[in-house]
Amino acid sequence: MARYTGPVCRLCRREDLKLFLKGDRCYTDKCSYERRAYPPGQHGQGRKRRSDYGEQLREKQKVRRTYGILEKQFRGYYEKANRMKGVTGENLLKLLERRLDNVVYRLGFASTRQEARQLVLHRHFTLNGHKANIPSMLLKPGDVVEVIEKSRKVVKVVEALGAVDRRGVPSWLEVDKEAFKGVFRDMPVREELTMPVREQLIVELYSK
Repeated sequence: MARYTGPVCRLCRREDLKLFLKGDRCYTDKCSYERRAYPPGQHGQGRKRRSDYGEQLREKQKVRRTYGILEKQFRGYYEKANRMKGVTGENLLKLLERRLDNVVYRLGFASTRQEARQLVLHRHFTLNGHKANIPSMLLKPGDVVEVIEKSRKVVKVVEALGAVDRRGVPSWLEVDKEAFKGVFRDMPVREELTMPVREQLIVELYSK
């Protein structure tokens, strides 16, 4: 499957937002976005003037890159959100938050979503007692995610859990660090999703 393999710090600079794609590095002085908070390229410090389409595109790219999803899959989430009851933009964000790899990251078992995706693919977790290796699985309230016994000494998992207090765990999730277990308690509401994104612009982009 195609995937982005370039320097991820360029993505933060392009979207003019810290996407926390490098884990602990994003909290240090080495963060590229903090040092050069302007778009990459020779014209990065030029005038910023965007059309309506440009604004819509940047919002879509911001969300897509935050969750590490390719365009075709992201479009599929939009179409599913559009068929659901409620506000399409909010439904889209909720679907993305329900992904297994995102929940693993949010619970603090991985330092980035990319790392969480890799750990899921390598079968380091169970979902409701069953091995789970599909990052895009959508969780529902009451689902339990747990690190398997032999993976509880994996360095990446231990280090990520050690830093979870700094990052914080969302209110719709509950984590037991001692038991290496987390619970998807409830569906997130829009007010709890603090990422600065104007999801209505994404809806307008795909509605054309």
